[in-house]
Amino acid sequence: MKLGVLTGGGDVPGLNPCIKALVTRVHASGHEVVGIRRGWAGLLYLDPEDDETIAENTVALDPATVRTIDRTGGTVLHTSRTNPANVKRAEVPAFLAGGLEGDGPFDFTVHVLRVLEALEIDALVAIGGDDTLSYALRLHDEGVPVIAIPKTMDNDVHGTDYCIGFSTAVTRGVQFIHDLRTSAGSHERIAVVELFGRYSGETSLITAYLAGVDRAVISEVPFDPDRLAALLLADKRANPSRYAMVTISEGAKPAASGELVLSGEADAYGHRKLGGVGQLLSEMLKERAGEVIYQQLAYLMRSGSPDSLDLMVATNYAVIAGDLAVEGDTGRMVSLRNGSYTTVPISATREGVKRVDVDELYDVEEYRPKVRHVLGKPMFLY
Repeated sequence: MKLGVLTGGGDVPGLNPCIKALVTRVHASGHEVVGIRRGWAGLLYLDPEDDETIAENTVALDPATVRTIDRTGGTVLHTSRTNPANVKRAEVPAFLAGGLEGDGPFDFTVHVLRVLEALEIDALVAIGGDDTLSYALRLHDEGVPVIAIPKTMDNDVHGTDYCIGFSTAVTRGVQFIHDLRTSAGSHERIAVVELFGRYSGETSLITAYLAGVDRAVISEVPFDPDRLAALLLADKRANPSRYAMVTISEGAKPAASGELVLSGEADAYGHRKLGGVGQLLSEMLKERAGEVIYQQLAYLMRSGSPDSLDLMVATNYAVIAGDLAVEGDTGRMVSLRNGSYTTVPISATREGVKRVDVDELYDVEEYRPKVRHVLGKPMFLY
């Protein structure tokens, strides 16, 4: 058997250990692994009749080539946000451009199927978040044997309690917040910390919960700057060091407009770039509560090596995926459910949107975590 593996979307700590464990498991059963470079872009830009593009977009993986990759973050296979089913005219490979009419976007899934057949890929492991796995599901619907491994710092892939990268992102956030306390306290200011999270505010919520932050703004609940400013001023006065802190998800929205802070053009999955709502909140707070420190953590949350939990989950997810591939059990996504490793149909990724349980985990009036019940909840309460 020849197994293909790719990583798509944003990089997170834990991808390299996942790749290594998958290769080790599959090779131990006498099978071959080929890495697809740059996610789905590797299949889009590969011309089966051009050896140069094959070499550029694929790499043979064996225990020797992956021996040390688990010691670093990121992904040795590289990544992209390419969606072969939604390709803009300017992004069409030259060898596919002939005969195309109109401005697009274009669906090159037929080409991807041809590439997989030419590479003699018997099964494909896709490691990614909602967007990457949505195209994996498309290939599954087309009859390709696919296995999915969920990863995203937002921890919002439907069908699993945990995605690779989430624990490290929270760990980074907690540490940065504690470091920022020294400046916030020295200058007696309110500190606004913007964290990742488009539709799910779990990263903001859990980071604030663990770091003991005064207030947390999440994607699910629009915020009133007047009320939030009053709460933070009260927090600041009550703090002997005369500062206060608030986390905010990048997907949070002011109640007045109800609109996300977006920039740039939509990507291949229909998403415009998020980021800057923390700056907007900072300006609002400055008008109402005085000087503010604004810190957008952004890529610092996804850089570097994984913590021990992400290392554990990434490795175990890979072992399960390898077992599924060897056994020919495809069309599945590996997952954690109620504290146990399991698998679910890959179709689970399109069955809903995973978001914070506001009633159970958040105080809407006070803009802060309020965990009402812990007993029986998943490790990350989500």
